[in-house]
Amino acid sequence: MKNIIRVIPLLFLLLAAACGTEEDETSEEASSSEGDGGSGAEETRTVEHAMGETEIEGTPEKVVTLYQGANDTAAALGIEPIGIVESWTEQPVYKYLRDDLEGTEIVGQETQPNLEKIAEMDPDVIISTITRHEDIYEDLSAIAPTVVGEEVYEWKETLDLMGRTLNMQDEADQLLADYNERIDTFKEKMGDELPMEASITNFRADHARIFYMGFAGRVLDDAGFERPEGHANPDEWGIKLSSKESIPEADAEVIFNFNSGTETEQIEQTYEEWTSHPLWQELEAVQNDQVHMVKEETWNAGGGVIAANRMVDDLYDIFDVEEE
Repeated sequence: MKNIIRVIPLLFLLLAAACGTEEDETSEEASSSEGDGGSGAEETRTVEHAMGETEIEGTPEKVVTLYQGANDTAAALGIEPIGIVESWTEQPVYKYLRDDLEGTEIVGQETQPNLEKIAEMDPDVIISTITRHEDIYEDLSAIAPTVVGEEVYEWKETLDLMGRTLNMQDEADQLLADYNERIDTFKEKMGDELPMEASITNFRADHARIFYMGFAGRVLDDAGFERPEGHANPDEWGIKLSSKESIPEADAEVIFNFNSGTETEQIEQTYEEWTSHPLWQELEAVQNDQVHMVKEETWNAGGGVIAANRMVDDLYDIFDVEEE
């Protein structure tokens, strides 16, 4: 009987210890889950980018974007950065992004961000581009972890980079999949009309330009258009036309044109002078009434997934294709 009495307290002690261990383990697991959202969000990830590798901890909340394509992509991902660079036109933010970004603090221009102002914001991450910020990468990295996108017009690379950096790869992949689906539908409904040769022209206050395989060129390539000889150069943004004798270089089945700049009267005068020239009138697209005016913000300056989809909107509209 005495042995039994001695055993009972011992059993209670063992049971209590076991329960305590389970509670501690459960508490630790809960704490770990709360700390990382249950998805490993607090882990440190290594993000490869155009300037090397950067360690990113968890899911950044305070984000600064330093080029237009990154501003656009942040809005597409449902992120409102704490700082963005000023838009090239329609300052301070492109109209198509104002519902998402209006009121966001401006941290300078894309070509000259205000480093002091950015430092005061104490961001978790900075999104930059090798096109504009290669020379100040070290300065930016001293402020916060900085990732560097490829050329500003490489919008798919920007989308992928920001998805990886912001712990939103699934969302980024879905945005690209949705875009690809719209492109596939457009090409299917256009049928035998594609491939179609397309040229991208641009008039400014004192000259004209032809854009090659920059932002718009890449979207047109996705959509099944071909470029005239010499226009499919991925390493050049395009050319400035030195004289009206260069007009035949824009010849194509269809021409998409946007005008650039704030000198409205001078731009209009340049446009009228060039497009009334006999060489312009002889272009195939002009002869067939296939010159289409488009918006610079969509076809050139925006540089992100939203702008790419707005380009696709234009293609659906111009060619009278119904979207499913």
